[in-house]
Amino acid sequence: MAAARTLAILWLTMTAAGAAPRILVHGHRGARALRPENTLPAFEYAIRVGADVLELDVWATADDVLVVSHDPLINTAICTGPEGERTIRKLTLDEVRRWDCGSKMNPEFPRQQPAPGARIPTLDEVFALAPRGAFWFNVEMKSQPARPELQPEPEKYAQLVVAAIRRHRLEQRVIVQSFDFRLLRALRQAAPELRRAALYAGLPRDFAELAREAGEAPIVSPHYSLVTAERVKAAHAAGLQVVPWTANTPEVWDRLIQADVDAIITDDPAALIEYLKAKGLH
Repeated sequence: MAAARTLAILWLTMTAAGAAPRILVHGHRGARALRPENTLPAFEYAIRVGADVLELDVWATADDVLVVSHDPLINTAICTGPEGERTIRKLTLDEVRRWDCGSKMNPEFPRQQPAPGARIPTLDEVFALAPRGAFWFNVEMKSQPARPELQPEPEKYAQLVVAAIRRHRLEQRVIVQSFDFRLLRALRQAAPELRRAALYAGLPRDFAELAREAGEAPIVSPHYSLVTAERVKAAHAAGLQVVPWTANTPEVWDRLIQADVDAIITDDPAALIEYLKAKGLH
């Protein structure tokens, strides 16, 4: 199991120098602390500062185009646009394009620099950044199971994601994650070669059990508060990787480092990279 885990980490990093960082850095929604979330400027910033993985969220439009947004309704706290319908699944791509999600600053992130005119990108547009480096993509399939009208059925949703990955020939550079384990199981059926991550928030649970429920996902991605050295050790013994979300302070980073996690999802990838480098961990 240990040899399999080491090989998986080497595949995941794909760094130009061919050497794996000790702990990988995922730029959450690109780099939400510094640029408007889930926009091309955020992903371009994360690439420039050396993030190992670009983390992003997708929903499907009315015309079945995957677009990059955390929320099922376009968020007026960070986007400006026309009056009326905001549900992405009820809007065409052309209608989604009418929204500016770069001009408003997110008050939760005072260092965030606006990017006026930045639109909600398609997943294809984000994947088109791939030639700019050897980084990976961590694509979260968003859903609300209690509201099936907000997303396609799991099998169709999985097919849309797989088709996008294959269009860009990124099978070896993409992780697909979700809280909705139905989607991960459908994805496994559609493309068993793709790496999958089981997102989790809730009461403490055994990470290997979560991975099994998610269709034998090789990665477990819990909220950072659920990570302990004992749970990580047990996950590693089962051949799993542990990638917690979303950690933004040195205090939390230190706790995750001590727990021996494989990667950390953060809103500030530049700061985390600098922090890890100072400790010889990146």
